[in-house]
Amino acid sequence: NKMASIRLGICKLARRSISASINRCRVSSPKKGKYSWYFCRVSLKAVSNSVVAETASWQCCTSRGVRWSNSDAAAAPSVSKDSVKETQLADFGRYVQEMLPKYVQQVQVTANNELEVLIHPDGIVPVLTFLRDHHNAQYRQLVDLTALDVPKKLYRFELVYNLLSITYNSRIRVRTYTDELTPVDSVTAVFNSANWAEREVWDMYGVFFADHPDLRRILTDYGFEGHPLRKDFPLSGYVEVRYDDEVKRVVCEPIEMTQEFRKFDLSSPWEHFPKFREPTVISPPEDSQPQQIEEEKK
Repeated sequence: NKMASIRLGICKLARRSISASINRCRVSSPKKGKYSWYFCRVSLKAVSNSVVAETASWQCCTSRGVRWSNSDAAAAPSVSKDSVKETQLADFGRYVQEMLPKYVQQVQVTANNELEVLIHPDGIVPVLTFLRDHHNAQYRQLVDLTALDVPKKLYRFELVYNLLSITYNSRIRVRTYTDELTPVDSVTAVFNSANWAEREVWDMYGVFFADHPDLRRILTDYGFEGHPLRKDFPLSGYVEVRYDDEVKRVVCEPIEMTQEFRKFDLSSPWEHFPKFREPTVISPPEDSQPQQIEEEKK
């Protein structure tokens, strides 16, 4: 009760001091803001009354012995946000799989709570359209489109589509597969941002996108042969570019690895640490042993 009365007194003092300051300001400038001062006083009065009512209710509750204790907070069940998010992502993944059973092959949640949907290559356009237009998804932004090359697999290329839903603040990853000869449907009709991304995948990996409006190289030069990010592409490449003084322009020629620019370092790195060398015992040649014995006797 003492704490409640102290709190009530502080609220009254604050109300009086604020009212006095407003009156002083109105006296100093009576012609400006006449109606604004009135509304300020009315709102201040409403706020003060609500504070007084809240203090009275708190006083009533304390008089009846109704209080929160640390034991009540500890007894409440604690559920981590990560587990809740993982459960929500798994439920939504199963929902997508039930809605599109023809195309969705697998749904999984990664260790970082990221939802991945593995689909058949024929279902790229239907699945992305569903994720963009469905009310419970609204993934209306294609953040990134990239590929992955694994030569040991039957379908060596894996396409990855990263989508973002600003409405639900959620991300999803759609994965599919293809090879060197099988084209994949372009999603430029679904997401306009896929235009340059598909050109980059075609330039770096050689994945052909059907129905693309302008499928041409975007990073490499004109007349470039091969796809640099494939695992079987040599690190040195096939051609080299240099400036020719005779022609007065940049020329592209087959690469030549000249010997004078090569540097071979065959020394072991342990040679720089003599303390870690293994002790080597050098035995003298057999012919020199009798001479050493005679010299020692003399």
